[in-house]
Amino acid sequence: MGTQKIAVIGLGYVGLPLAVAFAEKHSIVGYDIDNKRITELQKFRDATKEISDIELKNVLSSGQLLLSSQIEDIKSCHIYIVTVPTPINQFKAPDLEPILTATRTVAFVLKRGDIVIYESTVYPGCTEEDCVPVLEEYSGLTYNTDFFCGYSPERINPGDKINTLTAIKKVTSGSTPEVASKIDLLYASIIHAGTYKAPSIKVAEAAKAIENAQRDLNISLMNELALIFDRMDIDTTEVLEAAATKWNFLRFKPGLVGGHCIGVDPYYLTHKAQQVGYNPQVILSGRTVNDGMGAFVARKTVKLMIQKDIKIKGAKALVLGFTFKENCPDIRNTKVIDVVDELKEFGVAVDVYDPYASKERVKEEFGFSLMESEPNLSDYHGVIVAVAHDAFLAMDFAGIRQKGAVLFDTKSCLSKEWIDSRL
Repeated sequence: MGTQKIAVIGLGYVGLPLAVAFAEKHSIVGYDIDNKRITELQKFRDATKEISDIELKNVLSSGQLLLSSQIEDIKSCHIYIVTVPTPINQFKAPDLEPILTATRTVAFVLKRGDIVIYESTVYPGCTEEDCVPVLEEYSGLTYNTDFFCGYSPERINPGDKINTLTAIKKVTSGSTPEVASKIDLLYASIIHAGTYKAPSIKVAEAAKAIENAQRDLNISLMNELALIFDRMDIDTTEVLEAAATKWNFLRFKPGLVGGHCIGVDPYYLTHKAQQVGYNPQVILSGRTVNDGMGAFVARKTVKLMIQKDIKIKGAKALVLGFTFKENCPDIRNTKVIDVVDELKEFGVAVDVYDPYASKERVKEEFGFSLMESEPNLSDYHGVIVAVAHDAFLAMDFAGIRQKGAVLFDTKSCLSKEWIDSRL
């Protein structure tokens, strides 16, 4: 496939790596409505840490990637790839406003022959039932006559430097067989792991939805087992290690299930299922278990403190880690906040330390301040390791129990002799 002029709409965890990868072969405009984000990237700094400063500098210096928040700069493009977030609202229902806003932006510049590709996670049917009507309304053009669409679900794993964009097989699809082939060739030009052309846009959308629903359910089973074994005074990690000696045992672990994918995407699938008259009991049950784990960690820690005769009201607790996973700055849908909030409900004074998370973003989104520097562990009655950052694994936890404090390990990443409990 020849060189294309492509606009990537949304320059977050998904859009920026995609724009950088495509810039090796094509002329790219990276568009984002956040002027601060554009300015940051133009100074060769990526807050998501997905693209290194050197890599960003090289691609911008090549002239193959233009960064802009001005709609005029995407008018000359012929392929538009939408990579904006698709969150849920306070009622755990899909919030389509970001993707529909991006769709309207594209519609204002859409021309005959253009292709719009969506990568944002949605429920099956969203592209053609929700986005296409917006494209038609604001562009005045007709779907599959004047313009065409495709869907290629993102598979970005934040913080993973091995399973990167080009190293993961890419599912593609298009609104006509000819367009599907064009889109597949486009992605094949940058994806070293190869592509898989799905038979329809709906199939590609559904595939993305079940990828994360499956993982969510597997983790929810482990979390439910952890809740059961806790009542039996059995170490869940030891049980899983024993069970894993069987060749076909799936090695999932209990934990806090946050992030923008696993903790969110199943609600898109259940929303659509309910629309078509089916109540998805298994998926929703798994979500309920996973959403309750933060509160369990906090309550278990408080119980352990009481057993050590620690007065709870006014006690000091330290939570290590606030991002949703280790060694990355992503705080989207972090479930560590549930641990923090539950501890505060008991009257515990809580400090949170995370050298990876943006202090400014945490303050803005959650209303409290992260610690500025590494804490002294001996200052606390309880310490919870919520995220297994490498920086935490180097800390000296050995003496916490001897000093009468509680150490809870949610990631099962510390020596058993140091801890009071773990998931």
